[in-house]
Amino acid sequence: MNLQTQVPLKKEAYNPISYTSKISLLGSCFSENIGDKLAYFKFQSNQNPLGILFHPKAIETLVTHAINKKEYTDKDIFFLNERWHCFEAHSSLSATTKEELLYRLNQQINSANKQLHQSTHIIITLGTAWAYRFIESDTIVANCHKVPQKKFLKEILSVDAITESLEGIIALIKSINSEVTILLTVSPIRHLKDGFIQNQQSKSHLLAAIHQVIESRNCIHYFPSYEIVMDELRDYRFYKEDMIHPNKTAINYIWEKFSNTWITAEALKNMNEIESIQRGINHRPFNSESEQYQQFIKGIQKRIVLFKEQYPFIKFDNIFSLK
Repeated sequence: MNLQTQVPLKKEAYNPISYTSKISLLGSCFSENIGDKLAYFKFQSNQNPLGILFHPKAIETLVTHAINKKEYTDKDIFFLNERWHCFEAHSSLSATTKEELLYRLNQQINSANKQLHQSTHIIITLGTAWAYRFIESDTIVANCHKVPQKKFLKEILSVDAITESLEGIIALIKSINSEVTILLTVSPIRHLKDGFIQNQQSKSHLLAAIHQVIESRNCIHYFPSYEIVMDELRDYRFYKEDMIHPNKTAINYIWEKFSNTWITAEALKNMNEIESIQRGINHRPFNSESEQYQQFIKGIQKRIVLFKEQYPFIKFDNIFSLK
C-alpha cells in the first residue's frame, strides 16, 4: 500500500553540482537552510551577501547593484532605534555606526560581484510576492527594519511583475556569466502574517512566474521544494512549533531529494566521507586523554589530510590536540 504521493524527480543531466562547483544562494531564509547543508558538506558555496531577501524585487536590486559595483553612501542608510539600517539589506547587516554599516554593505556588494562572476550554479529561492513600498521614496524595500507601518504601502507583485523581475535577474547574471546554471525554487515556509489566503495567493504568483522563465536549454531550472513539503510531507509533524517553518526532519528530507537530483554520484560519495569526518570532529569522549582517543584523533587527522590532497580548498574545524 502506498501511503504517500511522490513528486517525480530525475537525476539532473545538465551541469550537476560537484566539489569543483561554485555555488551562490540568494533569497529567503529557506535558501539558508540549503546553504547550511552545502557548507556542512564543504561545497564551495556562499549565501545571501545582504542577508535574507524575501521577494524577487529585492533580489533583482541586489544583483543589479552587485554587477554595477554600487558604492553605498550616507544617502542609502538611516538611523532608527539606536542602529543604522539600509532598506536594501537584512537587519543582520545593521550596525551601531554608519561607518560600520557602509563598510559592511560595500564589502558584501563587492563580494557578491565576485560570486556572480565566478559561480557555476546560482540557487534563487523566492519566499513571498508581498512587498512593502516606502511612501517617501516610492521604492519597494527588502526589509522594513521596524519603521512604522504607516510609512509603507503593502502590495502584492503580479505574475507579470515577478516574471519581468526574474527575466531581469537572469539577463543580468547571464550578461557576465553566460555558462552559469540558475536554479529557481519557492520556499515552503508559510508567510501566515500576510493571511492564510494571501499566503496561497502569493505562492501561486511566484510559481506561475517561475514557470514562465525556466528553460533547460538556457540552464534555467526549477526544483520543487515547495511541492515536496505540500504534497509529500502533508503533516504538521514536519513543522517546527510555530507551525510555519519546516523542521529539521523536513529540511533533511528536502536536502536528500535535492542531493539525489542535483549532485553528482562522485560528490555523493565524498559527502559520505565528509559526514564521517564531521561526526568524528564533533565526537566528545569520556576521557580525552586516553590512548584510544588519541589514536582516534590521529585517524581523523589522517583522513582530513588525504581528503584535502584531493580538494585543497576544503577546510575543517580542527579542534583536536594530541597528547
